[in-house]
Amino acid sequence: MSSADRPRPLPPAEEPSLADRMATVDFDVGGRPHITVDTRVCRSCTTKACVSACPADLFSPTADGGVLFNYEHCFECGTCYLVCNEAGAISWGYPDGGRGVVFRRG
Repeated sequence: MSSADRPRPLPPAEEPSLADRMATVDFDVGGRPHITVDTRVCRSCTTKACVSACPADLFSPTADGGVLFNYEHCFECGTCYLVCNEAGAISWGYPDGGRGVVFRRG
């Protein structure tokens, strides 16, 4: 097969922006938080890994050494629970009956 007969590779697809991707996400927020953070336990944590690991950027360190958390826009990935190195600091479960994050195809 000559080089003229070979199929040409397709140009790389343009990656959608974060804003475009977030436009395909809905949050059906339940009344009960599906994640709770015990800030008393967080004060003894030296890494605050949840702050840097959360893909939705929902954890913020506080001046007193604790962590402020907002569950309303959580992707429910469980990353915070997995990276937390302080036993009992994060309690994680699925939102009540059908609530939570809903990913739509764009």
